[in-house]
Amino acid sequence: MPTPANDVITTTHREGDDLLTAGLGGDGLRAMKAPTFADPVNPIAAELRRRAIWNSWRGIADLGPTGGYGSVYGSLANVPGREYSSLSLVPGARQPHRVLAQVPDAFDAEKRCLVVTVASGSRGVYGAMAVGAAWGLPRGCAVVHTDKAAGSDYFDLDAGLGVAVDGRIATAPGTPLAFVPATDARSGVAVKHAHSQDNPEADWGRHTRQAAEFGLRALAMAFPDQAPFTFGNTRVIAVGISNGGGAVLRAAEIEGDWLDGVVAGEPNVMVEGHGGRALYDYTTEAALLMPCALPALGLPALPTAAKMCEAMAKEGVIEGRDLAAQQQSALAKLRAAGWSDAALVSGATSTAFDLWRSVAVTYASAYTRSAAGAHPCGYGFSAMEAGVPRAATAEERAAWWSDGSGIPPGAGVHIVDPQPATDMGIQGLRCLRGLWTGEGDIARQLHAGVAETRAAPPRQGLPVIVVHGTDDGLIPAAFSSAPYVAAARAAGRGDVRYWQVRRAQHFDAFLALPQFTPHYVPLLPYVYAALDRLDAHLDGKGGLPEDALIDAKPRASGQALQLKELGIPD
Repeated sequence: MPTPANDVITTTHREGDDLLTAGLGGDGLRAMKAPTFADPVNPIAAELRRRAIWNSWRGIADLGPTGGYGSVYGSLANVPGREYSSLSLVPGARQPHRVLAQVPDAFDAEKRCLVVTVASGSRGVYGAMAVGAAWGLPRGCAVVHTDKAAGSDYFDLDAGLGVAVDGRIATAPGTPLAFVPATDARSGVAVKHAHSQDNPEADWGRHTRQAAEFGLRALAMAFPDQAPFTFGNTRVIAVGISNGGGAVLRAAEIEGDWLDGVVAGEPNVMVEGHGGRALYDYTTEAALLMPCALPALGLPALPTAAKMCEAMAKEGVIEGRDLAAQQQSALAKLRAAGWSDAALVSGATSTAFDLWRSVAVTYASAYTRSAAGAHPCGYGFSAMEAGVPRAATAEERAAWWSDGSGIPPGAGVHIVDPQPATDMGIQGLRCLRGLWTGEGDIARQLHAGVAETRAAPPRQGLPVIVVHGTDDGLIPAAFSSAPYVAAARAAGRGDVRYWQVRRAQHFDAFLALPQFTPHYVPLLPYVYAALDRLDAHLDGKGGLPEDALIDAKPRASGQALQLKELGIPD
């Protein structure tokens, strides 16, 4: 059972449970069905934790039978230890972020290593289990996580219920909650990333720094006879992928000798110049143009594609009198904006899953600091029945924290489009794009919110390794990593290294699907290898790796992944 110590909840994880897999092991993580709740309406904290960890692994890593995870690369070791959970608040913020430290029983007291790992996407606090935890825990490092004030701490506006620190549903007057929205709305679901009114992305670096501070505090609680644990006597490495990668790069710019090194995989990061583009800019561009453009690359057309082409032509966004000409025009627009064909091909997945709209809806609200019920384009979030919003059930609500990704739709929470279904979402997408391309107070507010997320060069002398797939179609390297590295070097930061991995796209988890296997390689092996190289460098056992354009070879369908085919630099 959890035991509170001041504002910290401490739990032990041994004997059929552990820090890395919650006792599920490789077989349990690979199971197609999520771990069940004994009482679906009132799951206990241990059940919620196990299911959250299961979801995190399956959303990030390729656990397919031929993917090689846990045998060719990575670890699914049983790591007993303790967890320390709390909420932390950056100065000026309305809402806290989650921090969670994992301290293995086999902590290496001689090395005193702390890995700070940040959830990818808008995932919950366990959202980087397959990243920093999988690398750090088996080697005796403590690992501290943060959800960077996003996560799946949804709030049911109909019932007035939110999520407590242990993941269970509770009411605000009785229990401290991870998110309590300030809003007049009394129906639907408030989502923390969208509705905190903090623009949490602007504080990603500070979230990472506070998580590191909490990790040192947890170590002192775990090993009081070895305290104090400080930035001066404990090695601190920060690692994350996607939004987590962007967060650790934002942390890298914070001055002081608190951080010893950084590895950022496929980071969502924006810099001024050098070809850098804001996520909101290219996401809304893709949402409008990709459905029309992708058939021109020989890819299957979505049901909305022809109507989207027609609408964009009428708006004057693209040219062409017939569908084929309009498709070619949309493709030319994307290529001219910097999209490579490889990024467009893998971006087709995000188009098919309606991910562009999901991201744009959430981020439009976050950047404009809009409350629930006040989205600039009229969107909302709710449970639904046959396309009609309804109140969430107790069973749906109970699973939000463990099952949600932080960006609806998912876990029974849907996007409510203010336009009729016959519109096929086009007017909403036009509105979302107009917040970037248009003028007026709300557009200026969105641009101001985006500007707050702009990254600066890393601290002078800080080792940084950036790893990105050349085929990434969600966060193209041409808009993010490449400009960041160029800007850092222009500022004289000579300790920044850049690995580009050919045939790596954004989602390792998709590689378990047969249509992805012959075309792409996983990115996580390169993130782990970069951590190995960084750690050895900090031990004085070698220099930082050189830049590399890595020519990786995907495995053939039905064949197991071979480490030598990944071409990981020595």
